[in-house]
Amino acid sequence: MNAGSGARIGPNAIIQLGRALDQIAGVAVTDGLFDTAGLATYRHAVPAGMVPEGDVIALYGELRRGLSPAAARAVARMAGRNTGDYLLEHRIPRAARRILPALPVRLAARALLAAVTRHAWTFAGSATVRAETGRPLAVVLVDCPICRGARSPAPACDYYAATFERLFAVLVHPAASVAETECRATGGGRCRFEIRLG
Repeated sequence: MNAGSGARIGPNAIIQLGRALDQIAGVAVTDGLFDTAGLATYRHAVPAGMVPEGDVIALYGELRRGLSPAAARAVARMAGRNTGDYLLEHRIPRAARRILPALPVRLAARALLAAVTRHAWTFAGSATVRAETGRPLAVVLVDCPICRGARSPAPACDYYAATFERLFAVLVHPAASVAETECRATGGGRCRFEIRLG
């Protein structure tokens, strides 16, 4: 485990990345990346609770170093979609899953955006999270852990973008899409995830 700020992040950031890596790159590659990141224990004992932010930072950094940019993005997107599915099944109340899709799209989107920011403690670690409620809606992370310390020609936070996209597509509008329009890894001052509603 990696030392860090003491901030913690939900285990799906690691669990789903491992599963996506297994599927896309193979078990041997996954084992090697986890080992190089100092996280081999997670391959034998899946984390049951919140994990140190430093572990997530180390693993996503190793993902970018160990795979081609296209492969790393594909793995992170799959992990994000799968995290969205997990949240829909296990963390989003049944009433919300029924009510949100029945609301007008803009109202449902604002309600979901408020819920995302309220529960930021589960996914953002020590980052600051805020919502932009204009047109378009957006989630903003300042000092995002997924790309902390990274340098990239393209936005690097596909895990978050795919998670948000899955939630908005299921709960708000099936054509909803999320794009990271600003990223610390590309020299931006924050990571900004713009939500288009169809």
